[in-house]
Amino acid sequence: MEWGVIAAFWGVSMLFIMSPGADWSYAISAGIHKRVVPSVTGLLCGHVLATLVVAAGVGLVLAEHPQALLVLTVLGALYLAWMGWQLFRQPAAPSVGSAVDNSHWHSWCWKGLCISGLNPKVLLLFMALLPQFIAPTAAWGMSTQILALGLVHIISCAAVYFCVGFSSQAVLSARPQAAWVVGKVSGVMMMAIALLILWEQYTHM
Repeated sequence: MEWGVIAAFWGVSMLFIMSPGADWSYAISAGIHKRVVPSVTGLLCGHVLATLVVAAGVGLVLAEHPQALLVLTVLGALYLAWMGWQLFRQPAAPSVGSAVDNSHWHSWCWKGLCISGLNPKVLLLFMALLPQFIAPTAAWGMSTQILALGLVHIISCAAVYFCVGFSSQAVLSARPQAAWVVGKVSGVMMMAIALLILWEQYTHM
């Protein structure tokens, strides 16, 4: 692949990553609860899953069957709304110097995977935009090109989401009231994003 193509895709990928959304809200929530590593790991696993799905050709099949993609999008929006409601109902309010609780590592990881794996923004990036950067006549096979670009995206995600998570942990863990407010706002953002996704799907039916 040409470096120019990789750089162009990286630019588009970063625009998606840097726009606050469900992944950001979850990373902030993880920071408040001091669960950054499992949560961001889960988010990254969702992006890896999306990469593998498209590389295997399943993404093209889904793109050709809008109803199947619609079902996945609606499921993702409903799960996001439920997560937002849970966060809004019980926002974190850590005490100063509270110890890290390592329980339920797999739970935070699984939630992160579901949020990113069913995130319509991720599906849009991999199924609608990524194929535009693939050259059928390139020396690398199409699947190899998809995996390479997916790796670029995942590395960028890791850098941004870990930064967001650990920054929120450092800033908010010593400010219980601020953490409570941010938790509430993050929950509202998740629910608002979910409603916007559902509204967009409804208007395009």
